[in-house]
Amino acid sequence: MAMQEEDILGKAYDSRLMKRLLKYLRPYKWQTAIALVSIVIKAGADVLGPYLFRIEVDRYLAPVPGFRTPFDSFLSHNPLVGIAQIGAVFIGLLFLSFALEYAQTYFMQWTGQKVMFDLRSQIFRHLQRMHIGFYDKNPVGRLVTRVTTDVDALNEMFTAGVVSIFEDVFVLAGILGIMLCMNWKLALITFAVLPLIVVATKIFRDKVRDSYRRIRVAIARINAYLQEHVSGMVVLQLFNREKRAFHKFSDVNRTHMDAFKDAIMAHAVYYPVVEILSSVAIACVIWFGGRDIIGNVAAKAVALEFSRTHLVSFYTVTSVMTLGILVAFMQYAQRFFRPIQDLSEKYNILQSAMASAERVFKLIDTPVEITSPAVTKTPQGPGRIEFDHVWFAYRHVPADNPTAAGEGTRATQSEPDWVLRDVSFAIEPGETAAIVGHTGAGKTTIISLLMRFYDVQKGAVRIDGVDIKEMDLSDLRRRFGIVLQDPFLFTGTVEGNIRLGTEWIQDQDVEKAAEDVNVADFIRSLPQGFKSEVQERGSTLSTGQKQLISFARALAHDPKILILDEATSSVDTETEFRVRDALSRMVEGRTSVIIAHRLSTVQRADKIIVMHKGQLREMGTHQQLLANRGIYYKLYQLQYKDQEIAAGGPQVTASADD
Repeated sequence: MAMQEEDILGKAYDSRLMKRLLKYLRPYKWQTAIALVSIVIKAGADVLGPYLFRIEVDRYLAPVPGFRTPFDSFLSHNPLVGIAQIGAVFIGLLFLSFALEYAQTYFMQWTGQKVMFDLRSQIFRHLQRMHIGFYDKNPVGRLVTRVTTDVDALNEMFTAGVVSIFEDVFVLAGILGIMLCMNWKLALITFAVLPLIVVATKIFRDKVRDSYRRIRVAIARINAYLQEHVSGMVVLQLFNREKRAFHKFSDVNRTHMDAFKDAIMAHAVYYPVVEILSSVAIACVIWFGGRDIIGNVAAKAVALEFSRTHLVSFYTVTSVMTLGILVAFMQYAQRFFRPIQDLSEKYNILQSAMASAERVFKLIDTPVEITSPAVTKTPQGPGRIEFDHVWFAYRHVPADNPTAAGEGTRATQSEPDWVLRDVSFAIEPGETAAIVGHTGAGKTTIISLLMRFYDVQKGAVRIDGVDIKEMDLSDLRRRFGIVLQDPFLFTGTVEGNIRLGTEWIQDQDVEKAAEDVNVADFIRSLPQGFKSEVQERGSTLSTGQKQLISFARALAHDPKILILDEATSSVDTETEFRVRDALSRMVEGRTSVIIAHRLSTVQRADKIIVMHKGQLREMGTHQQLLANRGIYYKLYQLQYKDQEIAAGGPQVTASADD
């Protein structure tokens, strides 16, 4: 699906998308206005240059009787002085064009960077608000492409596409008007090659459009492939899959290279073709214009004799075609075809930007399913947890949206794949509750619902009597300290990973939390102690060390409710003993929820909740559940046997008296 999105190009101009994009320029309207004014004035300066050459030729070098210009009041009658004045004006126009080009480039590049900053910030802020289920369906590489490649395409449109299109349109309009005013016949001769250029541009545009589409698809695949395989590098190396992975990456990379080569080939052919056609147009200008001028020489002699004989003004019978017009036309013809080349290129930039905007806005418009209510309630209590007849399914189809699951009307008739079924229990303040069960029984789902990563479909989850849907999300999650099975550390320092930017946590709080979880000695043994750098995902630390730092992080935030989700499943026995010792201090005075496969870690819990196939099947203390000889008894008996077999000791069957 991600690749299909990259494959769609869409229209080159979409007014709906453009209006939305232009809103990002509002905070920088003055900079944008300066850039646009600079473009208009620069276009006028560029168009005026060849006209100055015409004035120089027709007024001073090859004077035309009766020739008038708007600049006559400023120009000297002395040819040398007049030519110097025109030269000074021309140099002034060059400096003016340079200054205007600088202003336009600086302000549009500056504005483009500001827009990129705002847009990327908006996307990242939106991604932070999305619920966990969103990331189950959207690959990380695809989201990275939105923030990087797609935003870059929009920046190129702001800084090069739209601005250049405005400039090219103004220049073309100015050149077209002046050429038609000077000599409309010669102008039409110049424009005679335009149909051929239009055909060449259409072919070029289609070729480059296809190449750009393939390039974008290849970039998305490269991003997704790199993200997945760099994250899984350990598995690649363990199973000796480096060569196979390299060959697959080479195939994706080659697709990107081939698409770029096709785009380069299209450019390499198109621009010379336009140059040849523009040269043909200039040659036609020279031929027809030169022929008219030569014909005028003979006409001039006849007209002069006629005027002497019949006392008629010479200028009334002289052709309007002059050498100055020919010189100006040659320069205008060269400048006329350059914007046409640019417009064809900017068309592709615009089309790419529209496609990127479509994808970016689709991401931004994705609704945030888990939000804080307009009016929130704040629980007043020490941390009582209650699940009240909770039903939950990860893929749930509402009754009013039968096509969401792709099953048509049958979706409303089929039963959702319930992960939790009518689960009800309560954990009293200060109580330690353990949740056990087979893999897939719904243990981690309970924690996800408690943290409101997902919303329940039926029933309610309450904290101190308040439905968590009525609580502010930040307030809800601030009440929890959680340690996950897979500890995650960010790039930074050990101290920073414990504090996580929480301002009220002081240095002594960080050190005390580390002491309480028995990790302070290890941290102090590092070269810079608590200030030691942590690499990405804590790659330089062992799993046990990372887990202990995660414990310190949870404890430092002084939560009312502590959650340990398989927190000891990936640590060695020695570390587990250290963790158990720390747990006795961590759970003191707090409501605690422990999820564990190892039943040895939950025996001291005040309450053990046994989940089986999404249902709460048993609940009680360790001794009560063993006495019931139900699911917990079987789990305990199985693990106890495994431990005895591993130790080489006698096999002991647990009894109800245990």
